Amino acid sequence: MKRDSFGSRFGALVAMAGSAVGLGNLWRFPYLVGENGGAAFIIVYILLSFVICLPIFVSEFVVGRKSQQNAYAAFRDLSGGSAWKWVGMFTVIVPLIVLSYYSVIGGWSVEYLLKSMTFTFTDTDTRTTMGTMFTDFVSSTWMPIIMHTAFLLTTTLIVMVGIKDGIEKFSKVMMPLLFFMVLAIAVYSLTLPGAGRGVDYLFKPDFSKIDGHTFAAALGQAFFSLSLGFGTIMTYASYVDKKENPLFQSTATAVSDLMFALIAGVAIMPAVFAFGLNPQSGPGLVFETLPYVFSQMPAGGVIAIAFFMALLVAALTSSISMLEVAVAYLVEEKGLKRVSASLIVFAGCWVVGVLCSLSFGPLSGVKIAGLSIFDFFDSISSNILMTLGSLMTVLFVGWRLKKTDIYDEFTNGGTLSANARMFGVLWFLIRYVCPLAIIVVFVSGLI
Repeated sequence: MKRDSFGSRFGALVAMAGSAVGLGNLWRFPYLVGENGGAAFIIVYILLSFVICLPIFVSEFVVGRKSQQNAYAAFRDLSGGSAWKWVGMFTVIVPLIVLSYYSVIGGWSVEYLLKSMTFTFTDTDTRTTMGTMFTDFVSSTWMPIIMHTAFLLTTTLIVMVGIKDGIEKFSKVMMPLLFFMVLAIAVYSLTLPGAGRGVDYLFKPDFSKIDGHTFAAALGQAFFSLSLGFGTIMTYASYVDKKENPLFQSTATAVSDLMFALIAGVAIMPAVFAFGLNPQSGPGLVFETLPYVFSQMPAGGVIAIAFFMALLVAALTSSISMLEVAVAYLVEEKGLKRVSASLIVFAGCWVVGVLCSLSFGPLSGVKIAGLSIFDFFDSISSNILMTLGSLMTVLFVGWRLKKTDIYDEFTNGGTLSANARMFGVLWFLIRYVCPLAIIVVFVSGLI
């Protein structure tokens, strides 16, 4: 049976950008900026994104496209069936762990889109009430599970349809829409009185804020946002035509991801400062602080609908890439039909997601390593599993595969002259700089 693939260069690009652009940009990035000193964090983030994360992205792209197979089979076959195949299995399992708790947050975005569409925020005008609204919702039993189910089921239905007719078509429509929605909100946010303080916060650095934890947080965010270390890029790259330029696809995705993160910061922080609120609100920034901002600003009801629609779309474009990793494995290695494979992955992620959701309420007393179930999965994924997956990938590409094979894939058989000129630098980064930097930043974050 002929393997499904992306039907166009634009389709492949927006699908990969969709995998990268998600809750990491609109939910996680703004609050991490707030917690880590604003502009200083952004500078570190940009530096790590292009010096460390882009070479890792290229490594994953090369492995996926060269193999034209799922992540597990890519490691297995390119390594000649050696123990490296278990790294491939690792990259199949990790996105399932991430998707399990990610879909809970996706469910929150569904709930808050519905609230915004009924103009709930404009009828509630105190910061305390907004906080209570969020706490009451996430700590309840059934509604968060229902929303988690709705989000995960939507993701599953898109993946069921296939690569070209499902993932690519969805990304082609939703990614441009997402960009314009977030950009429009950012422009509006900049017009609010006092917004300049938020812009200063984002773009005037205080380098005294930078320490080892800043680098660790920035690298973890970059891995989370670019979907590194857990098979999504490899899987998507395996559906990309051999004539496409790996460096262009990788760089365009990284730039798109960074642009969305910065635009999201501009959409959120100026509005937060305009109403005299604390930018260091943590994960509650989007679901507690922003609804209050929407309740206070002119046309806030409409802006709230646009924002939470953007949040939901961003969450979906990433979740479908996570689900696809395991579905591709089950279809190609176990011979399952795409529909059956999708439903099996749905069931597994749904069960774990329910436990994560209940950890805010009935299971709040259950701790793993001192953390709630949700926080444990979030922490171990962002700070350990993705980092470990990225480290093993660059070690595999830089030290296990043949340099000539990587050169051939990166330059499309030597036909891409610009890539050929860049290869020496890229190879040095993959082989030496990236592994060392990952280890140093990882260790510094633990100290």
